[in-house]
Amino acid sequence: MTTKPNFSTILSVAIGFLLLSTALSAQAPAAPATPATPAGPVVAAPKPIDYSYKPMTLKLNDDGTKFIRLITWHQIWMTATENNPGTVDINGQLIDGTNANKSAWSTDVALRRSRFLIHAQISPRFLILSHWGINNQSFINGGANAGSNVISAGASNAGKRPQLYMHDAWGEFAVKPGKLSIGAGLHYWNGISRLTNNSTLNFMTLDAPIFNWANIEGTDQFARQFGIYAKGQIGRLDYRLHLNKPFAFGATPGAVAKNGVSVNVLNENWSQGGYAKYMFWDKEANVYPYEVGTYLGSKKILNIGAGFYTHKGATLTKGKFGVVGATDSIVNTQKCFGVDAIMEYPLNKAKGTMFHALMTYYNYDFGSNYLRNIGILNEHTTAPATKTSFAGGGNAQPTIGTGSIFYTQIGFLAPKLKNGQSFMPYATVTYKKFERLADASTQYGVGVNYYVAGNNAKWTLEYQTRPVYTLDPAVNVKPTNTGTKGQLILQMHVFL
Repeated sequence: MTTKPNFSTILSVAIGFLLLSTALSAQAPAAPATPATPAGPVVAAPKPIDYSYKPMTLKLNDDGTKFIRLITWHQIWMTATENNPGTVDINGQLIDGTNANKSAWSTDVALRRSRFLIHAQISPRFLILSHWGINNQSFINGGANAGSNVISAGASNAGKRPQLYMHDAWGEFAVKPGKLSIGAGLHYWNGISRLTNNSTLNFMTLDAPIFNWANIEGTDQFARQFGIYAKGQIGRLDYRLHLNKPFAFGATPGAVAKNGVSVNVLNENWSQGGYAKYMFWDKEANVYPYEVGTYLGSKKILNIGAGFYTHKGATLTKGKFGVVGATDSIVNTQKCFGVDAIMEYPLNKAKGTMFHALMTYYNYDFGSNYLRNIGILNEHTTAPATKTSFAGGGNAQPTIGTGSIFYTQIGFLAPKLKNGQSFMPYATVTYKKFERLADASTQYGVGVNYYVAGNNAKWTLEYQTRPVYTLDPAVNVKPTNTGTKGQLILQMHVFL
């Protein structure tokens, strides 16, 4: 029996505060009463709050063709997570609802992202971009590692003092401005799909679905790899291609288990990838690699796109799945493909309404039965027995693997309030069919964005489900889908 979450009172107050503040700020300021006989100076009506945004830019010449632009942003999460079966807290106590003294829900406030970005245009044909920050710091993880200068190792102090690290560090030369540019460094000009190149500044939803980054924190550094890229636009065709050197990630070939499950292995091979889209309506810029999540009605968008990523020798499979004593050994080339379509259609410009829809299909091949379980800002990663939760503790779930994924999101930007602010309810559906699992899964997300200042300042509230898989080796060799769990997240997002 799952107990009632202990976060309900706090969350209700938070949501009530948001709705109340929205209602009050939406009211037009009342006109001051005019006395019959003025008794003193007339007090002017208060000016409305200015929420307009101007980029922080330092001009280096008179016409502004040489400049330095600075961007900074924070995304703060307040979460309530229904834990997977078998989850234990930092003191080893069950917190999955089976302990009468412990709730199945865990709550947290954490830093999803904190970033800084500098773009320097040193001439019309040369630019450099530096992007650094931290991700996923909570009270228990994302900080100092054991052995650093903290008073103790293990769970104690493990959430403190996260180190800033580079996300992007690349330079670019315009061979034929607008049509062909070539760059190199630690970059984000990815293949596979639009979402694989997604900006984190303007998601239509709370966040990315994570499986859009096929190598996340494996052979990449938070979706970046070292490499050389080419990008540009020819008419309405936008393209990007890359030749990358993936980060060393995985086991030595000799350490791979003979169980028919593919795993990452160390290698020094290069990877190749690319993505192209055709823009039927308004054209999008490609100065940056970051694909916009939503334009909030400022553009009329209809694009279709397709992409790929390959990496020779990325994984190794030993033995045959479910066969004892097999000695087969197969070196696998990672092959990932994606196709997508996005539409943003302004419905009524005067009212600011807009319809958004995005669909993506992924076909991933990492070798037979490859699977990665991931939990974003997971507070309780201790893995329980596989009979209880195949993915592990907390909010972990099967996320990336050999198989297919279909993802769609739709949203509606409601009419603007009197103060220019607006709401955008949305929904997501994800279907995943992985070779390693006996059953496919379908999961949902529903949420609402409250735009205080467009994509520069917003609140997002989202409830999302995830599948739970269990494995009983005495009954079967593949985990089966036995139910779902939920997570509620309130995000404060600000960027300047």
